[in-house]
Amino acid sequence: MLIKTTAVFFIGCFSLGVSSQTPNCNKTVYLSFDTGNMSVAEKVAEILKRQDVKATFFLSNEKTFRGDFSLDDSWKSYWQERVKEGHHFGSHTYDHVYFVKDGPKGEVFEKPQFGPKAGMTLLYNEASMCKEIRRVDQRFIELTGQSIEKIWRAPGGKTSPTLIRMGNMCGYEHMGWAGAGFLGDELDSDKHPNDKLLAKASKSIADGDITMAHLGIWSRKEPWAPAVLEQLIVNLKNRGFCFGLLPKSRSNQSK
Repeated sequence: MLIKTTAVFFIGCFSLGVSSQTPNCNKTVYLSFDTGNMSVAEKVAEILKRQDVKATFFLSNEKTFRGDFSLDDSWKSYWQERVKEGHHFGSHTYDHVYFVKDGPKGEVFEKPQFGPKAGMTLLYNEASMCKEIRRVDQRFIELTGQSIEKIWRAPGGKTSPTLIRMGNMCGYEHMGWAGAGFLGDELDSDKHPNDKLLAKASKSIADGDITMAHLGIWSRKEPWAPAVLEQLIVNLKNRGFCFGLLPKSRSNQSK
């Protein structure tokens, strides 16, 4: 049973707080965050630091709650701090381009959400898709002096074998997420309140799962973070999980 008290959640006998992971944890979960509107970006960073766990961030140049964009110079210090803390980073495509369908000759149709061609359905060949993915890498180097990992995630998780092949040919491995790892911060909070999302994720996440949430969502009335995130981390620690970084082949586990 889930009981909400003054800004603290309890599940069973697990209470919110900094929890030291035992050295013999025998399962790994991979926390990942897409940029979104960045409204809870600072809170997410605070929780990860307090709980001493690392995550992987997938970046697009998305419009933020401040009216700027997530890869503007105004966010430079935020990303620099996350680099110093040892997190990993991947591309979420620069203009947050959504896959629409495969093209007739090995191309793909994509619809940018941001940028000068926002809302238009455009045909991308391998070169133009690679440019879209790699542009995040180039911008991150400008902001932090560090390249991202050679990984990417399609907005909305929408892909096709053709699109995955394009990313692979460009040198970037696609990273989706597990069904149980969908943490629900995009869902209607009236139908999917935080307590139910927390209970479901705490129970269903399995060894090797990648999770997915955002650094802020425009549509959700009841913010998912920090209400769910910190208690979820504590609950997973109590289930014997360590926290890995993507890609899995290069993952270093944290507490």
